[in-house]
This record gives sequence, C-alpha cells and structure tokens, in this order.
Amino acid sequence: MKTTTLITLSVTTLLSFLVSYFNHLVIDNAYQFLSVAVVIFADGFFGIWAGVKREGFKTYKAIKVVKTFIFWVVLLSVVLSIQRGFTGIGWLSSTILPPFLIFQVISILKNASKVDLIHIDLLTKYLDKIDQHKDEVKEQLQKDTK
Repeated sequence: MKTTTLITLSVTTLLSFLVSYFNHLVIDNAYQFLSVAVVIFADGFFGIWAGVKREGFKTYKAIKVVKTFIFWVVLLSVVLSIQRGFTGIGWLSSTILPPFLIFQVISILKNASKVDLIHIDLLTKYLDKIDQHKDEVKEQLQKDTK
C-alpha cells in the first residue's frame, strides 16, 4: 500500500469519526443547541433592526451575530464533550448556559424596546422585578451600617 493512500485513509477515518461523534452529540442535545441558536439569532435580529433604525445597517454588526453563534456552539460542544467523557460532571452545561441565555433574553427585550415593540415603561417594570433582590440587599446593608 502506498504511503499517500495510507495517509488519505487515516485522514478520512479520523474525519469520519469526528463527524459521527459530533453528529451524535448534537442529536442527543438538540434542544440545547436549538435554544442557543434561537436566542442568539433573535437577539441579533432585534439588534440589527434597532441598529438600522438608529444608524443604518452595519455589516460588521450582522457578521458579529454569526461569530457569536459559532463561538457558543463550539463552547456548548466542548462542555457537552467534557460532560459525556467524565461521570459526575452532568451539572456543567446547566451551570454555564443558563446565565448566558438569561442575559441574551434581557438583551432581546432591550433591543425590542429600542424598536418600539415593547413600551419602555413595561420593560422598566420587568427589569425592576428582575433586580428586586438587589434593592432589598442594598436596604439591608444601609440598615446594618446605621
């Protein structure tokens, strides 16, 4: 067997293994990948819409959505691979992804308010309810210092 044939078969086998592995990883965790994609593209959609309304279309901002999507899909793939490879780390994706998703949803609400889809009073009311615990802690600290 020639050396080039052997190298070609080795590379093909390696690539087939990697594609098969990530195919199963994505299929087994499709809802996590889908949730990341939906919040990133929804935030990007409303962000671009708000940007067009303010300053016109900016190509680099639209490309930033794709870069963000690729980054988070790679990060999710790494986290899920680690989770699959080591027992007892089932909490890893549940710890890393929810804060990201929550911040993205808040960004979606903010961008939707900039496009006038949500009234600013309603958004302020929702954001105040989210940060309500901070006010309670601040009041408690003020009482403690007196």
